[in-house]
Amino acid sequence: MTAKIYSSAVVGIKAQVIEVEVDLGPGLHSFNIVGLADKAVSEAKDRVSSALKNSGAVAPQRLNRRITVNLAPADLKKEGAAYDLAIAVGCLLASKQIKSFEADKKLFLGELALDGSLRPVSGILPSMMMAKEKFEEVIIPSKNVNEASLVKGLKIVGCNNLAEVIEYLEGKRDIGFISSGEIDLNKFNEYPIDFSEIKGQYQAKRALEIAAAGGHNILMVGSPGSGKSMLAKALPSILPTLSLEEALEVSKIYSVCGLLSNENPLVLTRPFRSPHHTASKIALVGGGSWPKPGEISLAHRGVLFMDEIPEFARDVLESLRQPLEDGEITVSRVQGSLTFPARFILVAAMNPCPCGYYGDPEKECRCSPSEIMRYQKKISGPLLDRIDLQIGVPRVKFEELKNEKAGESSEKIRERIEMARQIQKERFKKIKRDIFTNAEMTSKETEELCRLDNEAENLLKKAIENWYLSARSYYRILKVARTIADLAQSEIIKSDHIAEALRYRIKNEN
Repeated sequence: MTAKIYSSAVVGIKAQVIEVEVDLGPGLHSFNIVGLADKAVSEAKDRVSSALKNSGAVAPQRLNRRITVNLAPADLKKEGAAYDLAIAVGCLLASKQIKSFEADKKLFLGELALDGSLRPVSGILPSMMMAKEKFEEVIIPSKNVNEASLVKGLKIVGCNNLAEVIEYLEGKRDIGFISSGEIDLNKFNEYPIDFSEIKGQYQAKRALEIAAAGGHNILMVGSPGSGKSMLAKALPSILPTLSLEEALEVSKIYSVCGLLSNENPLVLTRPFRSPHHTASKIALVGGGSWPKPGEISLAHRGVLFMDEIPEFARDVLESLRQPLEDGEITVSRVQGSLTFPARFILVAAMNPCPCGYYGDPEKECRCSPSEIMRYQKKISGPLLDRIDLQIGVPRVKFEELKNEKAGESSEKIRERIEMARQIQKERFKKIKRDIFTNAEMTSKETEELCRLDNEAENLLKKAIENWYLSARSYYRILKVARTIADLAQSEIIKSDHIAEALRYRIKNEN
């Protein structure tokens, strides 16, 4: 007899239905799993056999039948242990150990322990989003219920072991459906660093405020100990609260990577990722034999901080070009391509030279001109061209450290940024596609939405002619000026807005 049960596979960050077909035929006992399965899936036969035996069912070995499990579509690679539960239920149904049920309305996910208990699996959130459109209920491990309940309109059955699943399917056990609860998006977690703790660095704090308001990338150049890392770590504290759409988008990525906690399955704070400079290209952009999101996707809708950016490998840095421009990364393999979201704010930090003290008024630089040039050339022009704000971070003086009073708190700065984001949201209603910040505008949208007065237009024209700015630089300056105008609650971009935007860019154009 043949039975068909439904499960789910995560491809990239999206889920796809997997048909688990179980066939019991005559012949000497064998248990084969086909359908392009990896080692973990192939080993399911041993886990399923022991789990069935220890759950009071007849083990496949005792049936003395030839068991074949097909995971369709057969040309899609299957990985992990999430198909264990579906295979076990399929074996029970094919051997008539449980009565038939409407299998086409149920989705099964879960890893089986040898004693029959259910272990949690990753990728539940994208699977539930897919299941909402195609199934009436899902049967999953109890520890995955909190994450699954983020998706509304889906009946969720959480079980602790295979025995409970059998009893539920036969109507002997009543397991209440879990419904999604209210999500409190204003539940704001504390950040480790508040802007009020940062002494001095007024220009850097202003630049970070602009970056946060418009989603712009920023490069900080300064000597060691000037506060670059502290400034970067404080940036998430002034970013607006995640919307529900953004929170689900980020949580889906973390779910695929197995980084969500069972207690707090929804990511409510903006991500902050800080990969070490020894990170490989695959670790940063994603990939592998079973492609998974990398650091830039884990930083989606948040901050990617690259400290000592010249120390990263050249190919790693150049791989940032596409995501910085498009807000997504495409990982191509022989079997096909996967696209991961990667809309983040890049915060890069570097020293001005190998010793770190070139241009420092207090300490003498020990580097030769050739060493300085070689060090600074580690960051290519095309990559620098994609960074909107480029600022120097000077040494903090003793008087500022000792006597300066606490500055503005992150909460106050965040209020201004949220106001600017709201202005952008209203403006973007004219655009058919969904965008959240000025940095996401295309060149055509920038032309349409960035209105300049005559004085501002003349200033920008002179800057382009005198400094030979590229077309990309022109549009990025316009976007930054648009953000500065939004912070000032000005509908028209004025000359002082253009002047400030130019100040953050011109110094590195020559």
